[in-house]
Amino acid sequence: MASSVPPPVNNHTIHDTETGGLSADEFKAAFRQHPSGIAVITADAGHGPVAMTASSVFSVSAEPPVLVFSVSEMSSAAPTILAADTLVVNMLSADNLDLALLGAASGVDRFADTTLWDRLSTGEPYFVNASGWIRGRVVDRMQIGGSTVVAVHALTSSDPADVASAQPLVYHNRAWYRLGPESRLEA
Repeated sequence: MASSVPPPVNNHTIHDTETGGLSADEFKAAFRQHPSGIAVITADAGHGPVAMTASSVFSVSAEPPVLVFSVSEMSSAAPTILAADTLVVNMLSADNLDLALLGAASGVDRFADTTLWDRLSTGEPYFVNASGWIRGRVVDRMQIGGSTVVAVHALTSSDPADVASAQPLVYHNRAWYRLGPESRLEA
């Protein structure tokens, strides 16, 4: 009888998905090797502003302009973000590490320092020193395990020129990095 487990590809072990797939620890370890940009999601569904640091933000479509991110049910910001009709994705540069840490901190008032944030004319909170932001309308939510994937139609953004010279903040293997010109590889 043939094995249901496919052979290894490129010397990597393929785990048997028929018995439940990777464990949570195995899955986290695999993704620690995959760097990601950092954003802070801000929203206010009528009960005060919330913020959450996210490494799961990515674009899905340019026509229409749609992005997605995931929200863990363990995040204190989850109920508000999931109830909000609109929100802001604050894109962070390496100069915004303080905002990334603030959005990731537990048990703190992320909006206590009123010099760090303001509201857009449409009412959504945003961080004034973020390298850029995108305001969007939530168009779909999909719950998967203990998280919800949120799809957002981008409506407005900060001036893209503001972001052009910023060095992105990157998270990789439980550490923060600055991505700069010295990191560029020529293809």
